[in-house]
Amino acid sequence: MGRPTTKTDFLTAAAANYEKLNTLVSGLTEKELSTPFDFSGDEKKKEAHWKRDKNLRDIFIHLYEWHQLLLNWVYSNQNGDNKPFLPEPYNWKTYGDLNVEFWKKHQSTSLEDAKNIFQKSHNEVIKLAEIFSNEELFSKGVYKWVGGSTLGSYFVSVTASHYDWAMKKLKAHRKNCA
Repeated sequence: MGRPTTKTDFLTAAAANYEKLNTLVSGLTEKELSTPFDFSGDEKKKEAHWKRDKNLRDIFIHLYEWHQLLLNWVYSNQNGDNKPFLPEPYNWKTYGDLNVEFWKKHQSTSLEDAKNIFQKSHNEVIKLAEIFSNEELFSKGVYKWVGGSTLGSYFVSVTASHYDWAMKKLKAHRKNCA
């Protein structure tokens, strides 16, 4: 299935990828959980996140913090507090720095806590999405604060698409541990 463009497709994709991610995580061995991520041997993995994240906790935290960005953005704008998706001073050219700040902020967070807050925030994001109609989510111009995109595209990005990213990373780590 391509990137969701309807509420039904979004909810289906988010649920499916959430389940796939949880299934993958529950199948990780003790060795895979205890071995730090190291993708330095693969010259194709050049994006910053391949060096940033060192373990499963870091992945859960990354997903959680992007859920929080979405939740705070939607709630603020719905309450008349016009805010951009990314907090100041970050923008789409510097969001990598924001990801590093999230990583630093949670270095003392346990894996169990990271998993719990990720699961809770996933449920909050889905609950929020369910409030909106298909048109509100996937028609351009419904909310001025969304800009030239659709609200639904942000929901897709922080759930289904991000869970694909997490699974790709975990599968690459599993392969490295074999």
